[in-house]
Amino acid sequence: MIRFQLMMTATALLVVAGCSEQPKPEQTPSTPPPAASTEEGHSHGEGPNGGAVADWGGGKYHVEFTVNHDTQEATVYVLDNYAKNPAPLKIEKLLLSIKEPSFQVELLPQPLEGESEDTSSRFVGKHEKLGVVQEFAGTISGEADGTPYAGDFKEEAHGHTHRSSVWQRAGE
Repeated sequence: MIRFQLMMTATALLVVAGCSEQPKPEQTPSTPPPAASTEEGHSHGEGPNGGAVADWGGGKYHVEFTVNHDTQEATVYVLDNYAKNPAPLKIEKLLLSIKEPSFQVELLPQPLEGESEDTSSRFVGKHEKLGVVQEFAGTISGEADGTPYAGDFKEEAHGHTHRSSVWQRAGE
């Protein structure tokens, strides 16, 4: 009889112990969180005009920064959401702010062939410091169709591009 009571007690303990365990939540494959908008290393590669490409407005547009050291000119191209084709917008001017050496350049519209007079996808500005051969980093800002945009860019040596932060609407 004692043996039977011991077996029943042991069985009851096993049942109680098994029932007291919390059920494990269903295991679902974890997916990494979306990349932060300021993720280091985010790159679009070289743009269609050979420059550094950055998001503008969360990918609604892309902007490509190029520089011609011989003519001391910077050109920024506004591209579509695929960073492949021109995206002409009604913009009066863009402001290019270079970090080192610190200077600013106003970029004025120079519409590409086929773009109307009041829209442009190309903006050009001139400054003697653009004649220095170096990798430039800075900020490009402007207002497109009443929405202010600003973002940082950084060129890399050997024609490789690097985004130090993704373009965002100003104030976000």
